[in-house]
Amino acid sequence: MKIKLSLMLLLTGLSATTLKAQSPYVWKTATSGGYTYKYVTGDPTHSRFYTLKNGLTVILSPTAKQPRIQAYIAVKAGSKTDPSDHTGLAHYLEHMMFKGTDKFGTLEWSKEKPLLDKIDDLYEQYNSTKDEGKRKEIYKEIDKTSGEAAKFAIANEYDKMMAAMGGQNSNAFTSFEQTVYTEDIPSSSIDKFLVMQAERFRAPVLRIFHTELEAVYEEKNRGLDSDPRKVQEALFAAMFPNNNYGKQTTIGTIEHLKNPSLKAIRKYYYDYYVPNNMGVILSGDFNPDVMIGKVAKNFSYMKTKTVPPYKFAPEAPITAPIAREVFGPNPENLTIAFRFPGASTRDARILNLVGSILANGKAGLFDLDLTKKQKLLSGFASADILKDYSVLTLRGTPTKGQSLDEVKTLMLGEIDKLKKGDFSNDLILSIANNLKKSKIEQDESYVQRASNLMDDFTSGVDWKTDVASIAELSKITKAEIVAFANKYLHDNNFVIVYKRQGADKNVVKVDKPPITPVEVNASKQSPYVQMINSMPANPVKPVWLDYNRDIQRAKSGNVDVLAVQNKDNSIFRMYYRFDMGSWNNKLLPMAAQYLQFLGTDKMSAEDVSKAFYKLATSFSVNANTDLSHVVISGLQENFGASVSLVENLLANCKADEAALTSLKARIKKSRENLKLNKNNIMQGLVSYAQYGADNPFNYTLSEQEIDAVKAEDLINLLHSLTAYKHSILYYGPQTATQAAASLVQLHKTPATFTAYPAKKQFTRIKQDKNSVLFANFDMVQAEIQWVRNQEVYTPAKTPTVELFNAYFGGGISSIVFQNIRESKALAYSTYADYAQSAKKDDNDVFVGYVGTQADKMNEAIAAMNDLLNTMPESGEAFKSARENVVKSIETERITQEGILFNYLAAQRKGLDYDIRKNTFETAGKLGFTELNAFHDMELKGKPYTYCVVASDKRITDDDLKKYGELVKPDLKQIFGF
Repeated sequence: MKIKLSLMLLLTGLSATTLKAQSPYVWKTATSGGYTYKYVTGDPTHSRFYTLKNGLTVILSPTAKQPRIQAYIAVKAGSKTDPSDHTGLAHYLEHMMFKGTDKFGTLEWSKEKPLLDKIDDLYEQYNSTKDEGKRKEIYKEIDKTSGEAAKFAIANEYDKMMAAMGGQNSNAFTSFEQTVYTEDIPSSSIDKFLVMQAERFRAPVLRIFHTELEAVYEEKNRGLDSDPRKVQEALFAAMFPNNNYGKQTTIGTIEHLKNPSLKAIRKYYYDYYVPNNMGVILSGDFNPDVMIGKVAKNFSYMKTKTVPPYKFAPEAPITAPIAREVFGPNPENLTIAFRFPGASTRDARILNLVGSILANGKAGLFDLDLTKKQKLLSGFASADILKDYSVLTLRGTPTKGQSLDEVKTLMLGEIDKLKKGDFSNDLILSIANNLKKSKIEQDESYVQRASNLMDDFTSGVDWKTDVASIAELSKITKAEIVAFANKYLHDNNFVIVYKRQGADKNVVKVDKPPITPVEVNASKQSPYVQMINSMPANPVKPVWLDYNRDIQRAKSGNVDVLAVQNKDNSIFRMYYRFDMGSWNNKLLPMAAQYLQFLGTDKMSAEDVSKAFYKLATSFSVNANTDLSHVVISGLQENFGASVSLVENLLANCKADEAALTSLKARIKKSRENLKLNKNNIMQGLVSYAQYGADNPFNYTLSEQEIDAVKAEDLINLLHSLTAYKHSILYYGPQTATQAAASLVQLHKTPATFTAYPAKKQFTRIKQDKNSVLFANFDMVQAEIQWVRNQEVYTPAKTPTVELFNAYFGGGISSIVFQNIRESKALAYSTYADYAQSAKKDDNDVFVGYVGTQADKMNEAIAAMNDLLNTMPESGEAFKSARENVVKSIETERITQEGILFNYLAAQRKGLDYDIRKNTFETAGKLGFTELNAFHDMELKGKPYTYCVVASDKRITDDDLKKYGELVKPDLKQIFGF
């Protein structure tokens, strides 16, 4: 379940009644291009809101920075409106909306339809039958008939169409009250896109259903392995006993997953997928006068229909704390939540401001009192705004030896401070300044614009509120906040969920049903898709970087300044870049962590955080393996003050022994928690597979080294940081010369830089035989990664690699996905990727992945191994992949500081040119023969290291030994501590 919450909701502060008559933010109506629309005066996004004759909402936000368009087709219906006897239905339908109609996704509809009708009836029989023996017989018939129907189906034809037109990030998501379909397309393909989408929503066909159902089973099992999901479900169940927020989950119950009804899914579509309940949201490179005509023409067939209203009994007030417990392998934490009115109310909007007062990452009560003072390992507060109700959520992770009840006392103590007004008088203004910066940055992105507009549409938030937010936010008084807190936040009206570390005895996984692999007809193409592909598209001229032309250069003292000028707004982002990291000095990451808890002789650590937040400046020191950055971003008007603050802190930070003692305990507790996370364990196995027992993942401070660290060791490192050679990257309103001139006075450097400490060297292992690395973890699923070190990076391979990844394993229409998920239903998530090295003297790496039920592991491994040894040829999939590579590069625009980082990435590879030009010119000429030769040379018959994370209660050593020599490193060997 993905609960989409608009970042812009954080900006909503006051009700419309507080807007004065002279407000610059008002709704106006205009007519242009033959269509009438509404807009908000003063809106920097210039968004237009149309309502077509059939009730369809169309929201257009033009911006010509990149020749692409972010599209959302949103339905105001989700799991909240699922029938109580068919939970998970909205989510099922979301999956099935990718399967096509009677025009595409089919080879011969007249022969496919009778078989699909039969499958409909069989599922109804299956659902109404209680006798398990009879159910098995019916399911066998479903499996058999599905195999026959699949002979006339073309799996993933939708995704191939999107790939062929240069689409990216084709996906969808379902939450409580929204189902949203998302695409990022070249603006030149908009005509194809709209024709195809109109057809997609006209009459979806629920084909290839039982294998897709198995993919949802896998998604459910992944949820059973997710402690955060279990906490959220327990929290909402206790908070909302009358509303479907709590009564049912987005993915549905196991019982309903096992008993789906195609007829119920189809009824849901007819009830809710109607124009007056839907929106088409587009942001990007287009003329809105032209675009609205295109959208109206394509979606005019839709007919208005009354949407069934969602009804629920109001929730009774919570009069005593409601406690729940959740068990799982992940670290312990505590969640407390208070209930508030829904999104359309003023109180819900004020709640967002309260959330920022409690926690904003810098100067909130949680930030200063709990995180900065290291009273908790982590703590945050956030407002979740939903249509019917809103929730204020507090979450804390304990430090070493701290009980969850102690976490509770600390977090509720901050609520008491809020109720007493014990927070800075200028905090609300500081929040407004930070949101001003955030809003400017969001408006830069066509993707973020569309996301914000879509979120407001589905949640019913007035766009004017967002546009007017910053001006109105500063008018909220501290007294109003205190009164609000005392009205809603009491000592007994909350839900509390204790997430405890331990086995979850309530987990019942979704069992694997017997499924015969179905035909996916990957090489076939329907006449409809041929028509779509033949539609003309306006050619787009690609734009390549010229590092000499596109990057300004200057000197600030003896430091090189590389700059790209921001001519759009007042935002600056600057980086001090060091070619050293933890491989040069293992203390560097610890010093970077220590800095956030330090002050100077004139400012406490809390004063420093408040000062940065008041300036709307973000600041961090990031130390990676072989690169480190000091990052500063904010408003150019505060550039001097921001840089001075950073420089003063780096040069004059004072040792704090108490902070160091707490930091050491924090690091040790964090490291314990890392071992309780399956993703971290897998990351360690993959590094082990590439380098052996001595690898970058476990190159870290030992417990004894942490204990031995002295405050002066870290302080001296921070004080001397800018004495090491570095460059400065600047993106902002100034030119390189202007920025360099400003920095001469602000950023002092020595005449001669200190040499970097010697770098730790790692040697990749030569894989000459299959081996298996296994780590035990209490989980329902099994996760497997195939890892192989390849040859040293060669730029000439890049076009072939890009095309190979797009065709073989890089997306929904890839060979790996189609075979392992679509045909055989062996995984929810699967991919394969040939990753070229980031450095010219390092090796490429191949990684394949399958996340599957433990009882499917052997089948899943066999399926991937088959593909690694023989790559199927699919002419249409190959052409779509090739078109996708070419058109994606054609419409890609590297902008802002991305230009600087692209240049530096090229340097690390030994290049002095934009390699995309070579890929663009070469990839379009490659044929399947060249791709197959690459596959055979790099993958076929090669030894691999299988990295497996699973429960040893579900996977046996004998299973694992079938694939190679079995090694079971313990957690200390994996993590190095």
